[in-house]
Amino acid sequence: MHDVTSLLEAWGRGEDGALQQLIPVVYDELRKIARRQMAGERPSHTLQTTALIHEVYVRLVDVPSTSIRNRAHFLALCARLMRNVLVDFARARRYDKRGGGALHVELDEALHVSPAPQADLIGIDDALKQLAVFDPRKSQVVELRFFGGLSVEETAAALDVSRETVLRDWKFAKAWLLRELDNRAPHGR
Repeated sequence: MHDVTSLLEAWGRGEDGALQQLIPVVYDELRKIARRQMAGERPSHTLQTTALIHEVYVRLVDVPSTSIRNRAHFLALCARLMRNVLVDFARARRYDKRGGGALHVELDEALHVSPAPQADLIGIDDALKQLAVFDPRKSQVVELRFFGGLSVEETAAALDVSRETVLRDWKFAKAWLLRELDNRAPHGR
């Protein structure tokens, strides 16, 4: 098995084939992140887990020579790219030719009440961007923990901060995002 760090360094130097060698080494972890991100999507989502990973790979190919420090940092980048792919798909779906922002409900679907509301991925993305304006690290903590599925320790390593800092940022960011999303939600539901 290849050493992830040496493959990341080779990719950072722009060596041909380094990314192609790296992806199979971390593929299981990427699938875990992709499954976690897809879990919040509607069941009929166009993308499947494998397709999401492939979309991320295509975007990674376009990333210029980079200085990814370690495995956790690379997985954080992949988690961010997965979120971007899903947000791009959600935005495209919202603005498609057949109704734009109109809610499309099949007659059979209207007869069943959904047990859990679907997360508003675009709203979460917008709120995270707003959080990043005044505190980028807290936004990164949310990306790594929520979207990337990284542990507190992995998040601390990726951001080069202490475990306690991650816990503090995570607690603040969750409260801030909940308030922000509640303020954006239509009241009187």
